[in-house]
Amino acid sequence: MLRDLGYVEGKNVAFEYRFADDKLDRLPALADELVRLKVDVLLTPGTPGALALKEATRTIPIAFLDVTDPVAAGLVDSLARPGGNITGFSSIEAVLAGKRLELLKETVSKLSRVAVLWDPRNPASAQEWKRANSRPENSACNFILWK
Repeated sequence: MLRDLGYVEGKNVAFEYRFADDKLDRLPALADELVRLKVDVLLTPGTPGALALKEATRTIPIAFLDVTDPVAAGLVDSLARPGGNITGFSSIEAVLAGKRLELLKETVSKLSRVAVLWDPRNPASAQEWKRANSRPENSACNFILWK
């Protein structure tokens, strides 16, 4: 698709890839490295990478994908007007977490306990399950959070 628009990797466009290999503590160093390369735009999937990039630069445009709640994470001012140098796509999962549990309870009528596996290193996980647990319709259900 980029070729159709006249972009050819190695000729007039270059891509720099960095991977944290599931070691989130590496993200700030990787973000700093990309900023030092003076790239034109930064693209990241998920909240942890977006937060690291936001800390690394206030000038290079940042686009994120699949961030649960960019406002609550402190990435953008609002969904309508993100502000600053960052924008992207939100999965809005935190808003739906409680609804998913509500549907589960309707489906399994005797449901009384739910175990949730989540990654405490990812700020989006904590937001999602905090919201789910705060919904009145889920108050009769005990949550066990495994980290």
